[in-house]
Amino acid sequence: MAKQSLATRATKPLVLTKLMLVGARTPRRQPPTDAGLEYESLTFPATDGVKLSGWFIPREGEGPGPAIVFVHGWCWNRLGNVAGRVPFTDRDVDFLPATKALHDAGYHVLLFDLRHHGESGRGRAPLTYGPRETRDYIGAVNYLRSRPDVDDERIGAVGTSMGGNTIIYGTPQCQPVKALLAVQPTKLHTFNTNFARDELGPLGPASLAPIDWMYGLLRLPRPTKHDPGVAAPLLGDTVVQYVQGTGDPWGTMEIIEEFAAKTPNALPVVRFPSAGRYEGYRYVSERTDDVVGFFREHL
Repeated sequence: MAKQSLATRATKPLVLTKLMLVGARTPRRQPPTDAGLEYESLTFPATDGVKLSGWFIPREGEGPGPAIVFVHGWCWNRLGNVAGRVPFTDRDVDFLPATKALHDAGYHVLLFDLRHHGESGRGRAPLTYGPRETRDYIGAVNYLRSRPDVDDERIGAVGTSMGGNTIIYGTPQCQPVKALLAVQPTKLHTFNTNFARDELGPLGPASLAPIDWMYGLLRLPRPTKHDPGVAAPLLGDTVVQYVQGTGDPWGTMEIIEEFAAKTPNALPVVRFPSAGRYEGYRYVSERTDDVVGFFREHL
């Protein structure tokens, strides 16, 4: 047993590094029909051609209507997170309750897998946690605008963690997007440092330097330079609601307040009571009335 524990500790940094570079293809839960929602299975291209897979849940009603796209986090898939599939403590996060609430309120909903996740393609580069994933998000917005049943002037997005970073980076490039709900976006270096310390001990953050060097060598955005706050002032007329869990050990409230201060049309930050980072993501499933209320007012 002791030998197995030592082996696990020895390989954990390698497993975590692989997950940081290419994510994970975690299994989906129940399809939307289990919640009484009809859906269309679909594929569409990212702006660089990577094939993305998703579900479109049409609203009820005549004529073009508003649409909301969900953009998930690291090691998740289109329905959220399935706990217990990664070598660190996580929790279930379910997008389906919010999807149903938004559908019932009259919105189309698009759920899709980012590259390296779910059933979508990989592309040639590792994950960048926002800057390059914008190609997937913009591809999703372009897909919505191609549909005659979608009002292309009334598109909104929900992004969690990496997905939150992605919608901040990407929205200035695909305007108009009227409203964003960004749940626990963060600066990657802060997240990585706190995460590595938690999972690998006091020397864990030192293991991040080679990764930063490798990203530079590949001419990709370096994790130490990653900052959605750079894109926040470019969001223009888009109304943004930032949400941050109060018990998040890997992100900080100060970073979210900084993002909000730089965003031209940010609402006051929602401080969601949480015991950890994953519990903070549950704002989306536990506060569905607030989610619907935000989009009803701003989309």
